[in-house]
Amino acid sequence: MKHMTDETPRPPAPPVLAPPPTPAESALAGAVSELERHVAAGGWDGPVRVFALVLTGRALEASPELAGQLPPDVVAAARSDAHHLTSVEQEGLPPAADLEELLGALSWPETVDGAAVVVERVILPPAAEEGMPADDDAALAYLMAHPERQDVRIAVAALRTGEAWTALRTRANDSDADVAFGPDLVPGLIEALRATFD
Repeated sequence: MKHMTDETPRPPAPPVLAPPPTPAESALAGAVSELERHVAAGGWDGPVRVFALVLTGRALEASPELAGQLPPDVVAAARSDAHHLTSVEQEGLPPAADLEELLGALSWPETVDGAAVVVERVILPPAAEEGMPADDDAALAYLMAHPERQDVRIAVAALRTGEAWTALRTRANDSDADVAFGPDLVPGLIEALRATFD
C-alpha cells in the first residue's frame, strides 16, 4: 500500500462551483438581458433610462386587463413562473446633475419589486486615468480624445429582496453574443440602486 508523504503530490482539490441561481436570480437575469437588448436596439448615445420591475403574475392578478396588453408569451411565462418580471420604463424622471443624484431622488412604492437603470459610460484603463486633468472641461476633452477610451452600456437591476444582475456591452464589440453578464460587475451602481428601496 502506498502512503502519502509531504513530498507526494496531492491530487488537485475539486473546483469550487458557484451555487445554481435561485428562481428569483434567474428571472432577474432574464429581465436584464431583455432590457439590455431592448435599449441596444435604439443604438448608442442614448439618455439614462430607468425601469420599475414588477412580478408579472402579481400584476396580472391585480389588473387582469393587463393580459390583453402584454404579449401572449409573456402572459404564458408569468403563469408558469411566479418570479417572472415585467419592466416598466419610468417617464418624467426628476432633473439631476448626474446619475448618483438621480438615483438618490428615486423611491418606489411597495408594489414595485425591483428597479433597473441603463446608462452609457466612457471608461479608460487605470494607467490612462492617471494623466486626466483636474479641470472638468479639460478632463472631458481628454477622455473623449483618448485612443484607449471604451464606450460601454451598463444595465443594472436589483430586486427589493437583494438579488442583483448586470449586463455590460462595449461599442467596440456591439453584438448580443459579446455582452458580459454577472451579479456584481458594477458593485457601486448596484448599491446605489438598492438604496432606492430604503
